Amino acid sequence: MAKFMVIGERIHCISPVIRKAIEERDPAPILKRGKEQLDCGATYLDANIGPAEKNGEEIMQWMVQILQNEFDNVPLALDTANTKAIEAGIKVYNRSKGKPIVNSADAGERIDNINLAAANDAMVIALCSAEGVPRDNDERMAYCQQMLERGMEAGMDPEDMLFDPLFLVIKGMQEKQVEMFEAIRMLTEMGLKTTGGLSNVSNGAPKELRPIMDAYMVAMAMQAGLTSAIVNPCDKKLMEAIKTADIILGNTLYADSYLDL
Repeated sequence: MAKFMVIGERIHCISPVIRKAIEERDPAPILKRGKEQLDCGATYLDANIGPAEKNGEEIMQWMVQILQNEFDNVPLALDTANTKAIEAGIKVYNRSKGKPIVNSADAGERIDNINLAAANDAMVIALCSAEGVPRDNDERMAYCQQMLERGMEAGMDPEDMLFDPLFLVIKGMQEKQVEMFEAIRMLTEMGLKTTGGLSNVSNGAPKELRPIMDAYMVAMAMQAGLTSAIVNPCDKKLMEAIKTADIILGNTLYADSYLDL
């Protein structure tokens, strides 16, 4: 198995600091967040510019270029609802360290993003949903099959599709968590890669509990077959869990210094 892929979530326009940096085209706060995440072990950085209905193409190109120029062509997930902005970002993207990730497609209105990824030799995060939260794993797997078929028809290698079963908040949806692990296991048994916004599970929990919940969730999900996640890599407890699970699962070779690597 391959080492777990950590997609850093902290360059997000929902953050007032990042939103202000985007509006003013100030690279410093964005590069600071990027460096912090890479120093903590991120594999990819998610560049979330939001809906970006105005100037989205220019914003995404700017974001891609400042991050890749500063961090030796770090691989990026291009995160926006603006399809033209994703296309613009891909045009200036350097893929020497990894393909761009289109974040994201689903089985509903955004299914055409699979074709966008295929046409640009990009990876894609495929949400196992059409609208809202799927009722159960039967519905999740039906959406998965629909998107897998769309990708293969477009010439995509299934290896380039990261299926997201949709992590659900524990506080309020506790009864859905075991079903989530079962969904990951089913996708893994199909030979598919998986990902998701893992920190969603601890939303609403007290601040001191969130790192604990996220760390145990990622370890249990990795045992079920999860291959990547969109997380905060600056969460030390979470990253210790990921690195240790990689060792236990045989994804990386043991060394006494494995937590420092």
